[in-house]
Amino acid sequence: HQNHPYTITKDTNNMKPSEPSIHNISYLPPSLHPYAHLARLDKPIGTMLLLHPCLWSTALAYTPLLSNATVATSAASASPLAFTILCTKFAVGSFIMRGAGCTINDMWDAKYDKQVTRTKSRPLASGVLSYNQAWVFLSAQLTAGLAVLLSLEPHLQDCFIWGAASLPLVGMYPLMKRYTNYPQLVLGLTFNWGAIMGWVAVHGNNVDWSVVGPLYASGVCWTLIYDTLYAHQDKADDAKLGLKSTALTFGEDGTKPVLTALTGAAWGCWMLAGHNVGFGDVLDAPLYYGGVSAAAAHLLWQVYTADLNNVENLAHRFRSNNTVGWIVFASCVGGNLMMI
Repeated sequence: HQNHPYTITKDTNNMKPSEPSIHNISYLPPSLHPYAHLARLDKPIGTMLLLHPCLWSTALAYTPLLSNATVATSAASASPLAFTILCTKFAVGSFIMRGAGCTINDMWDAKYDKQVTRTKSRPLASGVLSYNQAWVFLSAQLTAGLAVLLSLEPHLQDCFIWGAASLPLVGMYPLMKRYTNYPQLVLGLTFNWGAIMGWVAVHGNNVDWSVVGPLYASGVCWTLIYDTLYAHQDKADDAKLGLKSTALTFGEDGTKPVLTALTGAAWGCWMLAGHNVGFGDVLDAPLYYGGVSAAAAHLLWQVYTADLNNVENLAHRFRSNNTVGWIVFASCVGGNLMMI
């Protein structure tokens, strides 16, 4: 039979996936392992990168409530319990929708994945799962995602509209590497939609774009940074297959200068979002401004220590962006605490 990462064979070399797992999924029944790999359950970093903008936005959406907490209704809605419940819903939704995005991506790209060293062992590319099985699985994922979306009371209608508005980007992104030199930009627009959703879940359609706009832009810049470094892992295969990426567009010499500029842009947007939400000047909220500056410093470390031709080096820096996300979230919470 065909050897693949989910088949137990006497040749142990064939049991090692081209993409090494980060999270152990051995607790699942063997029959579910292909679906777990299709949804990247073994690589939780993608879920975290999708979740973080949701958390940032939710935290900053609570800032106006805290500043007006003399109003009884505002004080109730700004409770730590309500905040924790909403963040938990976003965590569950991010887990589900990141998996759905991976399923869609692999359904579009199976024929290309077969020819790329890093991705040739994926379930659809290796033939472990059929397209019919993938369609059924995707339907289940989207149904579960809808259930989370429908739980976002009290602004359910607004959340539904904004959530549905992201679906064209989710479906379109996997195709972009065939048609544009900047597919990572489309990924940034998709993966950071939570920067809008967090605010809408708290305030409905009363979106303060002076806060949400810079926050969304900071996330897009952040994604361009981490996913350009990530794309350097596949640049040889992508070039051979005629696929496009910012790693190829910026090139060996241009990548680090461009990513340095994007780091400056992300930092500036984080600073602007904090100022516009009401944190005041730097000395008024040192936890926020100092925190996002530390996040920017982390990004600079990634860029300047990246070896663009070393897969392990790039993979480590990509995964380290979970730390960046948590630093920014902690900065938002810290800024809120200083307003109480």
